[in-house]
Amino acid sequence: MKLFSTVLKEGQAEQVIEKSRFIAYVKPVETKEEADAFIASIRKKHKDATHNVPAMVLGEQFQVQWASDDGEPQGTSGAPMVQMLVQEGITNVVVVVTRYFGGIKLGTGGLVRAYTSSAKLGLASAGICDVQEMQVLTYRVDYAVFNKIQNSPFTYPVKFANIVYADAVTFEMIVHPEDAAAVTEIITGLSGGRAEPVSQSVRQERVGRKNN
Repeated sequence: MKLFSTVLKEGQAEQVIEKSRFIAYVKPVETKEEADAFIASIRKKHKDATHNVPAMVLGEQFQVQWASDDGEPQGTSGAPMVQMLVQEGITNVVVVVTRYFGGIKLGTGGLVRAYTSSAKLGLASAGICDVQEMQVLTYRVDYAVFNKIQNSPFTYPVKFANIVYADAVTFEMIVHPEDAAAVTEIITGLSGGRAEPVSQSVRQERVGRKNN
């Protein structure tokens, strides 16, 4: 089940509009403190810029929405970026768009378009992903059974994780909740009933979008 969307990694993008240089920086974050630290680092890096406009959205329900226009006309830069993020359903992210003024005023509408389009380019660079609730099946098996399971073509999307090789192999299989019962049955069949279930749990996983 999809919980929300965010970005996979840090991203950066740049464009020039009417001689003004816009540089967008994007980072996935979990807390306001992380976002504030990122904003401070960009402001330090571009302390000679005309503007460093920040925006952040946090929480699965977009509980934290904050932005500053950093000297641009009110409502023309930070707020439109927050609105764009919420409309796109993207959260747990901070964006800073740095502007070096090129001498040509863009007007209210032009500024809104410049900042939101720059932010979108930054998001594309960072890679938008969906955070989904996944089922984690943990098993303990001997080496021969593990090799058989790992090399079998599953008809359901599965991911192996946290493989520990010791006297036996302990591993996790991350699956969609609706596929858990079927995958469990497949593992039982492949192992001849020798796969020892250790635990089952639920975890949030980031799943990249194929078109990004």
